Amino acid sequence: MTAPAPVRPVAAQRPEKPVALVTGASGGFGAAVAVELDRLGFRVALHYNSAEDGAREVAGRLVNDAVVVQADVGSWESVGAMHRRVVEELGEVDVLVSNAAVRKDALMMGQSPEVWGEVVRTNLMGTFHVCRAVLPSMMKRRWGRIVNVVSPSALVATSGQTAYAASKAGVIGLTRTLAVECGRRGVTVNAVSPGFMETRMTANATEKFRQNLAANLPVPRLTTPEEVAPAIGVFLDNDYVTGQVLSVDGGISLT
Repeated sequence: MTAPAPVRPVAAQRPEKPVALVTGASGGFGAAVAVELDRLGFRVALHYNSAEDGAREVAGRLVNDAVVVQADVGSWESVGAMHRRVVEELGEVDVLVSNAAVRKDALMMGQSPEVWGEVVRTNLMGTFHVCRAVLPSMMKRRWGRIVNVVSPSALVATSGQTAYAASKAGVIGLTRTLAVECGRRGVTVNAVSPGFMETRMTANATEKFRQNLAANLPVPRLTTPEEVAPAIGVFLDNDYVTGQVLSVDGGISLT
């Protein structure tokens, strides 16, 4: 007598008019993600901290309903107010892309505790704050997608990046552990790790640095936010992928 096949839990379906919140959406990768989600039919809340004009410019390129919201992601109170505004304007958040980050490089022995802490507060505590804000509704409705944006710096040591590397490595740990906590409720938690993209965060890199980096990559060129953003889609419709880090970095994490 053959054993009965295991019963697969019935997952809730993706909402008909899903809402996505993208933090750090005023430019660079966040803007590309917002445009991609809009293309996929999402209504998008575009978060910014200080670059309101940039966020509104991106919103102007979207087809579906969108709202521009401000918050300091390092502040729980500020994130709470932002989340309430998104719910009021668009509805509960179905997909969160936690992308807001800062990078302030310096050798540790010359970097002040205040600056080091600011990087960790924005990148790691900020990720905690936005995940914590959207989770209760996702868990209650038994469907949700969280995608945290990390970096090869979490895996490959680069001099001068102790704060940034520590913050992004912390986000990977948060992602994997949160995936374990949420999986039974239909909420998946994953991360995407882009390679070197031409954004404001990398604008101060010299041309020589760019050329040397590209030459040493398995795929010997740099990338753009628009090339990486579609990778987010891998996590949106698959209920069985969680706790993973998808590297879209030309192989830099292999070197």
